[in-house]
Amino acid sequence: MPDIFDKILDHMIGAFTFDLGRYLIAAGTLSILLWAFSKWSEARRIQKRKASFADYKREFLSSMRTVFVFGATTISTVLFIESGWVNIDQSAIDWPVFALQVAAIIVAHDAYFYWMHRALHLKSMFRFAHLHHHKSRTPTPWAAYSFATFEAVSESAFVPAYLLLVSVIGAPMYDFAIFIFLAHMIARNVMGHAGVELFPAGWTRSPLGWITTTTHHDLHHSQGNSNFGLYFTWWDRMMGTEHPQYEARFDAVAKPVCIFHAQAAA
Repeated sequence: MPDIFDKILDHMIGAFTFDLGRYLIAAGTLSILLWAFSKWSEARRIQKRKASFADYKREFLSSMRTVFVFGATTISTVLFIESGWVNIDQSAIDWPVFALQVAAIIVAHDAYFYWMHRALHLKSMFRFAHLHHHKSRTPTPWAAYSFATFEAVSESAFVPAYLLLVSVIGAPMYDFAIFIFLAHMIARNVMGHAGVELFPAGWTRSPLGWITTTTHHDLHHSQGNSNFGLYFTWWDRMMGTEHPQYEARFDAVAKPVCIFHAQAAA
């Protein structure tokens, strides 16, 4: 028993360090870039209102709570591994299999997020489960982890559940594939809360238009009853929950402005 307690403690320290690190790196890097290229970013600002210092403070402090909840929730992964229910593939990487693993978990997470997100918007759940996140009506990159405790648990439950599923069906994931997925998740999350359209003009009508833009999620924060998807527009389009003015709102802010030309013009 002492051995399992040591592993849980190691997991908590590692999870806290990793989740805190990826949050600070992703949100901090994007914030610095938006500040450094302020002329470019201001031309692409989605809302006229800007977040206040109180907004930034709330987002950061609640994100610290989320980091702790993520570590506590994913203790289940340690227990699953110790029980033999979850296996992590640590063999030499077969790169085509690796690519398939990363693609599969991203698609699965997008589906999980859409339906979980819809559930959090039910009248019976919204106030205690999701209202805190929507206090960021004009979100910033620091809102990426700004969740109530229930939502943080719901968000973090996906990875241990997915690892359990793929282990049961005999297709354990590479540990590096899990790392890439988690890096992709925080990067896209921070981009969705940037408050500035990061995607190029014409994106929504391009062959890659099914990948969500910053405007897509920003409309969810400002309107609240549409655009529930995370990475892709598939579920919103299938279920009729995409904002009817999404493309028009995107076109209004996704100006074809080169970063360096915009800065030089300043």
